[in-house]
Amino acid sequence: MRPASVTYGVASPAEIAGMTGKEFLQAVSDGRLPAPPIAKVLNMWLAEVGDGFAVFEGDTGPELLNPQGTVHGGWALTLIDSATTCAAHSLLPAGASSTTVETKGNFSRPITAETGRVRAEGRVVSRGRRIISAEARVLDGAGRVLAHGTATIMVLNGDGDGDRRPTAPSAVSPADRT
Repeated sequence: MRPASVTYGVASPAEIAGMTGKEFLQAVSDGRLPAPPIAKVLNMWLAEVGDGFAVFEGDTGPELLNPQGTVHGGWALTLIDSATTCAAHSLLPAGASSTTVETKGNFSRPITAETGRVRAEGRVVSRGRRIISAEARVLDGAGRVLAHGTATIMVLNGDGDGDRRPTAPSAVSPADRT
């Protein structure tokens, strides 16, 4: 169920220091840490967290409609991406993070403003040292599959092993410009 009072924002590194992935996600779900701003915009929230498992719920509405009058497919794909990535993140040790490499979705039934609350259940399928594969299903209130998909998630250990992001473009010497 959606928390009655939600704070939105991004947790600071100091707030999450020492937390495992599951502890971090549980703190977001419980409201001890802020929910990400995208959750407010897309009317969705992290509802459950387990080992290799995560559930997002969301409410459809007219603000999510595409020009054809159905809920935009990107909303369902965002639920799939969120559920799969958080399922993967729940298995990470303290100090590690993750990012989506690829997400693929299939849409089985139309989602409309009248569909109401949906549930996206994400589960880890395979876990490697650097790559985690996960799958998710988006279900309506009757348990019917509205969409389903898979994701590939990269584990970032924060150990400097390819995880550093460039802060500025590297300089190109005149000899390399040919």
